[in-house]
Amino acid sequence: METNVKACFTITFTDEQYSRARAYVADMRQHPQRVYWSGKEGKTDDELVIEQIAHRVLSGFYNDDPLRAARHIIKMDSMTTS
Repeated sequence: METNVKACFTITFTDEQYSRARAYVADMRQHPQRVYWSGKEGKTDDELVIEQIAHRVLSGFYNDDPLRAARHIIKMDSMTTS
């Protein structure tokens, strides 16, 4: 059985995290053949930057301390569909 979950997160991030993500996207622009681009065709730099920040927040890169994690993930709504 496969279950799909759609989740919506409200996150917060620092100027430093935003700058780091913007630099990462700029670097990826110089390497159009990388796997990074799979499924990202047609997205704006702003979309890519926010996706990068969300990925890092949700995958734990910024969550080495549980109390800090709570500051980044403000809200989560989800629903399950089958």
